[in-house]
Amino acid sequence: MSRAEKKPIEVPANVAVEVNGATVVVRGSGGELSFTFCENVLLFMEEGRLRLRANGNSRQARAMVGTARAIVANMIVGVTRGFSKQLEISGVGFKAAQKNAGVLELSLGASHPIFYSLPLGVRVAISDGVRLTVEGADRLKVGQAAADIFSFYPMEPYKGKGVRIVGKFVRRKEGKKSA
Repeated sequence: MSRAEKKPIEVPANVAVEVNGATVVVRGSGGELSFTFCENVLLFMEEGRLRLRANGNSRQARAMVGTARAIVANMIVGVTRGFSKQLEISGVGFKAAQKNAGVLELSLGASHPIFYSLPLGVRVAISDGVRLTVEGADRLKVGQAAADIFSFYPMEPYKGKGVRIVGKFVRRKEGKKSA
């Protein structure tokens, strides 16, 4: 039995968890999330706790228990507190604006604006036109939306222009020296 199997997931009182075979549905104040696991993981509720077991003794079944436990724990945190990533845009004329519901307009030095459709359940708060906070209940969708926005113009090391994930270090380089 692995360590992930020995440690059950505590379910808070304000969260409802439904287990239907390999599908888990988690409902809370932040919304509703569901995920279907492979047949290698057995899930069941026991005394207000969610327990996971490997279905068999194969290496993949034992490995999937830890993955499934992390996914369900993140779902519970997502519907109670939510997840957020912060981005910062720097550069002359670089800015972001909310075009309409679910569409972000980014001006990142190209000859045209970039329009990005946000995934369902993900919100973006913009302050000062250059600070973005990507929020949502699903950790995967929040991280992917932040990575997509970052990929349009990653911060370059010479002038420091572009999109930067707050907390991520960007090594600055010295420019070319003239003789």
